[in-house]
Amino acid sequence: MQPTSREERLARLPLREDLRGQHPYGAPQLDVPIMLNVNENTYGVPQDVQEAIARSVREAVSTLNRYPDREFTELREALAEYLGHDLTPEQLWAANGSNEVLQQLLQAFGGPGRSALGFPPTYSMYPLLAAGTGTAYLKGVRDADYELSAESAARQVRELAPNIVFLCSPNNPTGTALGLDVVEAVYEAGEESQAIVIVDEAYAEFAQLGTQSALTLLPGRPRLVVSRTMSKAFALAGARLGYLAAAQEVTDALRLVRLPYHLSAITQATALAALQHRASLMSEVEAIKHQRDRIVKELERLGLRPASSDSNFVFFTGLADPQRIWRGLLEAGVLVRDVGIPGSLRVTAGTESETSAFLSRLEELLEEERS
Repeated sequence: MQPTSREERLARLPLREDLRGQHPYGAPQLDVPIMLNVNENTYGVPQDVQEAIARSVREAVSTLNRYPDREFTELREALAEYLGHDLTPEQLWAANGSNEVLQQLLQAFGGPGRSALGFPPTYSMYPLLAAGTGTAYLKGVRDADYELSAESAARQVRELAPNIVFLCSPNNPTGTALGLDVVEAVYEAGEESQAIVIVDEAYAEFAQLGTQSALTLLPGRPRLVVSRTMSKAFALAGARLGYLAAAQEVTDALRLVRLPYHLSAITQATALAALQHRASLMSEVEAIKHQRDRIVKELERLGLRPASSDSNFVFFTGLADPQRIWRGLLEAGVLVRDVGIPGSLRVTAGTESETSAFLSRLEELLEEERS
């Protein structure tokens, strides 16, 4: 008898055993007016940046018959200038979204017989990237309030001796940033296992005043990597450009596993134009931070418990029935994220009108629940 469902047909293939039963990454993609579930920059690309990207891409189109610069030299120079911290272009690397950057790190430093440690709840792609590269994924633990202390993190690294450690800061889905003491402690604890320590700073541009980047810790730490993306603050989720800063020997290692000419000429042209016209984009970042802080304040007023956020989203708890709230928001055309943590939801900080629609409907739903 022929298999009928997609799952049955997939099961008939000679799939790797460690991939059987796995589910692909993905948030619900629903056609609703207000999408606040995947932490996109809902403000869009400013007009002046759109025009700059269009000009840059038009220039690149004339030479699409040739392979792109496989070293993306101009882009690495621009990224080094943007990050500062005395970084050189040789310390920068880029790929198709930060997920490919992380995948290449796992290809180079993970693999069969090696392990990667994460601290859930955290970015759900970490275990999937580990599985895809044959790397064992180890689940560390956080404190009851989802925080991660230097002492606890270092102890777990010493006990588990992973080859790779993921530190998400600010953490997704909780939005809280890690203190640099955590990064320092984990790096030192990973000395014996020679662990590559990856600090995933995808939302770094949204950090609160005074929050420091792990970029400051790179000198003298050849096993430390700081990953970033242009999907969030630069409003380029559709362009797919992620990057990292690390010691030059790390970028040399990634050259061993990258695909030939992995970064297209169109992607390079788009990213360069955005970097050259980042002032407009950074003004949007300040507007998003304002809405984020507004959400936190209003959620507290409504009797909920929002986490302190250094990102463009807010994680909040205190819901008696989060699924009911999620459905009620969806019925009003507002899509937020159920991250699977009891009593909790996560919402992206959108435009002023999007934020107002979310808060207004949420308040109605809570009043219905309490009455």
